Amino acid sequence: MEKFKKLGISEFVLKSIKEQKFTEPTEIQEKSIPLVLEGKDVMAESATGSGKTLVFAAGIIQSSERGKGIQALILTPTRELAEQVAKSFELFSKYSPLSIVAVYGGLSIGPQIRALKTADVVVGTPGRILDHLNRNTLELSSINTVVLDEADRMLDMGFAADVEKILNECPVERQTMLFSATFSKDMIRIGKKHMDSPVRISAEPHVDPKKLTQVCYDVRGNMKFSLLVHLLKEEKSHRVMVFCNTQRNTDFVANNLKSVGINALPMHGGFSQNQRGKTMVQFNSKAQKSYALVCTDVASRGLDIKGVSHIYNFDFPREIDNYVHRIGRTARAGKEGMAVSLIAENDADNLKATIKKTKLKLTWKKVPEIERLRVKKVEQAPPTRYSRKFNFKQKNHKTGFRKYSRR
Repeated sequence: MEKFKKLGISEFVLKSIKEQKFTEPTEIQEKSIPLVLEGKDVMAESATGSGKTLVFAAGIIQSSERGKGIQALILTPTRELAEQVAKSFELFSKYSPLSIVAVYGGLSIGPQIRALKTADVVVGTPGRILDHLNRNTLELSSINTVVLDEADRMLDMGFAADVEKILNECPVERQTMLFSATFSKDMIRIGKKHMDSPVRISAEPHVDPKKLTQVCYDVRGNMKFSLLVHLLKEEKSHRVMVFCNTQRNTDFVANNLKSVGINALPMHGGFSQNQRGKTMVQFNSKAQKSYALVCTDVASRGLDIKGVSHIYNFDFPREIDNYVHRIGRTARAGKEGMAVSLIAENDADNLKATIKKTKLKLTWKKVPEIERLRVKKVEQAPPTRYSRKFNFKQKNHKTGFRKYSRR
């Protein structure tokens, strides 16, 4: 705890840190917290899981006072991250209570409107924050701190314009912090436009490269699933994540893993907020009823997932950053981890591009002799009653209405 004290963190925040059994600060915390406590604007390059929430929480908790209006706004790209940040804030502010409110889509807006009336800190997604601003149910005149968390992902998801609109609604005199795994040209532009002489900080990835083993298998496409099952059963991993590039493949892998007796949970962007929340609770359960989380890149960042021993790339990611975020789910906190990629013909180009730009050191392994398993294809969702009845035609640009005809 001595190292945390030296950063200048207040006693009531230190007390909550101790209760959460944090022993020493991470690199991003050590570099950023003193600057944040001085009130400086900060642009920090840091991956998911590096402990950045404490960085901005320490500053906000010490500069905010209960009942003085909304004094801090934290923007996140996803609902899951908004929930996670809000929960962390509640823990860090345990001995200096603040009203923390998370707002995001997918839930009734009524309870959020009522909660915002007494909020001190608001954590939310850009779309829902703008919705509240348009309804005049969110007042930002008392804001003294704004945080853009996982800013690169917000921009990737098309929220750049929304973020700028929200920043323009906040007081000019404020502290602004931007956290991102990478800095793009758009990110730097936003920093120059909306931040006051920001200090740029970079931290090494939270994953310990000495603890991470990265292996590849050159496998035929029709043997991919069989190899995955073999590896999962032979390696006896404790908690694993299997990444796919599409929702359809995610459902295909999860359903077929269940059919061969492997407990698997699917999760992708097609799930409702309620479904995704239940899935994460089940996967993180200490009872460990679930063995594998089969997911798209929606789970590669911003979710609180601990103790992952192996990650499997059933599909090799199309984007280089996604590979980095996927493998960042394992080899954490001094524990060993393994990243396994199943490379079929249609994955080769993605792999070559990643190797060329990142100079990855991969170990190739020979595919063992295994029996090809029968798999069931994912059934297409049946057409709805409405879609069977009507045949939708193009919009009539003169009238502004669409024409419908019965089939």
